[in-house]
Amino acid sequence: MDRLFFETKIAADDAGTIRGVAWKFGTPDRVGDVIEPGAFAKAALPIPMLFGHDMGDPIGTWDTATEKADGFHVEGKLLVNEVARAREVFALVKAGAVRGLSIGFVTKKAMTRPGGGRTIKALELFEVSLVTVPMHPGARVTSAKSATAALAIAGALHRATTAISKR
Repeated sequence: MDRLFFETKIAADDAGTIRGVAWKFGTPDRVGDVIEPGAFAKAALPIPMLFGHDMGDPIGTWDTATEKADGFHVEGKLLVNEVARAREVFALVKAGAVRGLSIGFVTKKAMTRPGGGRTIKALELFEVSLVTVPMHPGARVTSAKSATAALAIAGALHRATTAISKR
């Protein structure tokens, strides 16, 4: 099974609903692989949501998977009310410590790319994992940025309030 890590956009709400771009079309990952639109056409729902590709660590399911112009989008639910590990991972996502998605799949049809990597035209998707170290350089995490920005703003407000109250 191939495993590719890349940074992506993830958004999560307090109920554990999570969405993101599991693969960004148009740019290669760090090893030069490109997955073409249409490669995810046979993805069967629900898709297991794992942490770090650990088949023994399921934390939810991806119930919606759609290819759009920019990439392969997934939406699902971290089982925050049922699985303790899902609550832990959810906290890590909200804090910005877990910032990426990675897909676990078997390549069905691919061609070698000049300069390295592959162009993958068909695959069998097994799982989509939340990961700490993503591979794809072109994607960004929205929830981690939001959490990080919120913490930075809160810190700045606290420092400003402290400075003003000391005057």
